[in-house]
Order: sequence, then structure tokens, then C-alpha cells
Amino acid sequence: MQIYGRAKRIVAGGVLTAIVILGGCGQQSNKGGPPPGGEPEVAVVTIQPKRLVITTELAGRTSANLVAELRPQVSGIIQKRLFEEGSSVKIGQALYQIDPAPYQAALDNAKAALGRAEANLPAIRLKADRLRELLAEKAVSQQDYDDVAAALKQTEADVQYWKAMVETARINIGYTSINAPISGRIGRSAVTEGALVTAHQPTALATIQQLDPMYVDVPQSTTELLRLRRRLEEGRLTNNRQIQNKVRLLLEDNTQYPLEGALQFRDVTVDPTTGSVNLRIIFPNPKGYLLPGMFVRAVLEEGVNPNALFVPQQAVSRNPKGEPYALTVDAEGKVRQRMLKLDRAIGDAWLLSSGLAPGDRVIVEGQLKVRDGASVKAVPFETGDEKKSGASKDGTPPPAKSN
Repeated sequence: MQIYGRAKRIVAGGVLTAIVILGGCGQQSNKGGPPPGGEPEVAVVTIQPKRLVITTELAGRTSANLVAELRPQVSGIIQKRLFEEGSSVKIGQALYQIDPAPYQAALDNAKAALGRAEANLPAIRLKADRLRELLAEKAVSQQDYDDVAAALKQTEADVQYWKAMVETARINIGYTSINAPISGRIGRSAVTEGALVTAHQPTALATIQQLDPMYVDVPQSTTELLRLRRRLEEGRLTNNRQIQNKVRLLLEDNTQYPLEGALQFRDVTVDPTTGSVNLRIIFPNPKGYLLPGMFVRAVLEEGVNPNALFVPQQAVSRNPKGEPYALTVDAEGKVRQRMLKLDRAIGDAWLLSSGLAPGDRVIVEGQLKVRDGASVKAVPFETGDEKKSGASKDGTPPPAKSN
């Protein structure tokens, strides 16, 4: 009887232990699963069309709109330098003076020779006239007349020759004063007083640059140019000539230049080494902020998309093939996967080419908890600092330049 009672107590203890273990397993199982009747909660933004000015940022360098290198047109010794380096000069202002003495002597010599030729001309002309009359009366030979006529022509030619020499000497003496061909800022001088210079030498004496207005030359890839034309042809951009001509400028310290520029022209030839075309933009520079050779970034306005659609970047995922997609919540609360075609990044959002429509609710948070076709509870996406995150409830990014 004692053995039977002990066995009975062992069996009862085992049953109790099993109940406790099964109860614990049941509690753990319920703790790890979703609550009965619950749906995962996801945060969504509603896609709404917005007006967007499409811009492109291109890097380039500034250059003066007029550049003149000063070179002597006659040889000689520099007597004076008549300007301060780095100053502004006016067109026609004398900048260098070359010793004019030898050119003055050449001018005087040419004038004297011209005077001698002109002095001989009347006597020879009168002699030719008399011999012509005598030749008609057979009083002189034909040879005598021909000799005088030839002498007359030679003297007339000498007069013309020395007139040209006088003019040449006068031009050369004028070249001894080197004047500014344009107005602008002049740089440092390559020569000092007493230096010997030669006519048409390869080294410039100084360089004058006109800095207002200023040119900005930037290259644009033909790929981007073709993409822009395709957008215009498809109607995704409005072609506004006035808008397209407006250009903003970012300086080397990332500050914006206060004045707007205008696109002057696009080159018609593609550089085969870079696959790009050059664009020339003109900017007013009344205060001289821009200097030649500065590295700048030009922001060109290409056109206006009146119905641009944005999706936050954190809402976009990619499949194993690298194709972008987003998860949306339909009117029935079901998750739907939508394949996207992205245009470009603007701020912290993607500009869409296709894949979504106005009014679509895109999941921004909670994508990992759901799958296509699942039922979810959609709540508006909230952020503590929308300016920092770049997202808003309609998926529109803050104003920003595009790349």
C-alpha cells in the first residue's frame, strides 16, 4: 500500500509539472505573436503634384569678356611706363613710351626725299611738254622725247614712293606710344624702363582685361542635353525661354552671387575627348567680385514641371535586380508593390518619372513588417524636424537645387 501511494504521488507530481511547462510554453507563444485581430501599423505620405523649376548645376570658370595683350609694333628702348599695375585704364590711354628719336629721324629723312622729288617734278614736266610740241614739228627726235617722258614718270613715281615713306615713318613714330586698345584692368608689367623690346615679340608687355560683364564657361554633357530635349518633347517640361535664360552662380565659398546671369549661347560642336558642349553665360560684375579664372558653379533653369511628383528617398527600396520600387496602401488597406522610374534626386526626395499617381499613399516607415497584399493600418508620417529630414506629408522636398 505504501508503494502504491508513493507511485500515485509521483504520477500526480509529473502531471502537475507537465501542466506548468505547457502553460509556460503557451504564454511564451502568445507573447511572441501578433495580438489577436491586430494589423501592423505603417506610416505613409500622400503623393501630391507640385510645381517644380528643373535646374542643372554645372561647374566652370570665369573669364574676362575682353582681353588685350600689349605688344610693341616697333623696336626700341622703353623710356617710360605710364600706368600703375593693377589699375583701371581707359581706351586710348598711353601706357608705354618707346624712344622715338630714330623714328623721328626716319620721318625727317622721308620728308626731305619727298621734297627733293617734288622739286624736280615741275622742271621735268615742262621739258616733256616742250619736247612733245617740237616732236610734232619734227624738230627733235623721238628718242629725245621718250627719254624725257620716262624721266617724268620716274620722278612722279619717286614722289609717290616718298609720300608712302613719309606716311610709314609717321605711323612708326605713332607706334612709339603704346596705348590701351580697350578699357579695363591692367595687370603687372613684364618690362621696366630701359628694357629693349622688339616689334611683334611673342611676350606681352602687359594684359588688359575687361571685367564687367564677366563670362562663365561651363561644359554640359551631351547625355544631359539629350535628356532635356526628350523631356521637352514628351511634355514633362514647359519650355519657357525667359526662364531658361536665367542662371544663378555659386562661388568658391559656397555663397550665392547676388546678381543673376543669362545664358548667351551653347556651342554647336561636341568636344570628342569629354563628350560635352560648352555653354557661355554672361554675368554683370559692377563691383568686381568676379575675377578671371575663378572656379564657380552655375545653376541653370531648364524649364518648369507643373505637375512634378516626389517620393521620399526612405520610401524607395530596390529588388535584387536593382530596380526601384515602393510599397503603397490602397483604399482597402492592402499593401501594393509599385515599380518606379526615377528621374533625379532633389533634396531628400526622388523626382518620379512614372510608377505613382497623385493621391497614392506610400509607406515611409514599417516596410519591413509588411509584404505585398497584407492588410495594414496606415497612419500619417510624422517627423520632429521636417526641415532636417527633407520630407513632408505629401512627399515634397524642401526647395533645393537639383544635380
